[in-house]
Amino acid sequence: MTTKIIHKILFSLILSFSALAHGETINGRVVGISDGDTLTVLDASNTQFKIRLAAIDAPEKAQPFGQHGKQQLSDFCYGKSASVKVVSVDRYGRTVGDIDCAGINANQAMVQSGLAWVYRKYDKGYGHLYALEEEARKSRRGLWADSNPIAPWDWRKAKRDANN
Repeated sequence: MTTKIIHKILFSLILSFSALAHGETINGRVVGISDGDTLTVLDASNTQFKIRLAAIDAPEKAQPFGQHGKQQLSDFCYGKSASVKVVSVDRYGRTVGDIDCAGINANQAMVQSGLAWVYRKYDKGYGHLYALEEEARKSRRGLWADSNPIAPWDWRKAKRDANN
């Protein structure tokens, strides 16, 4: 069996044993911000959930605007009450969801602020985000002020290719 097949089998097993189901809601307080598209929520039973914002991709920390994205998500969510509608679990075991932080939809707000792209690979059901991205682009907000912004998925691929 190839390593790729083994990883797919393990990923499927992880998903099948996940305690979180599509459509479930996690309520708690945001206690950590990893970057512009990932945060940690602590629920009432003191369980921490690493949450990846659905349908968006923010610049990596080492990319231009990466730290700005992390700070913006922190401004929107850190220390605030959050409600997470679970969409899925990603290959890293993170819960993927739509996040409302004190009345602000963080997924939309990050795109609207110009500090995240709509993640084209995972945009099903999120077509409304494209208008927000286009408006941020036209207004040259956030990363769109850069003359040639590089999408995080392209940046990660270039890093992988450089290391091989």
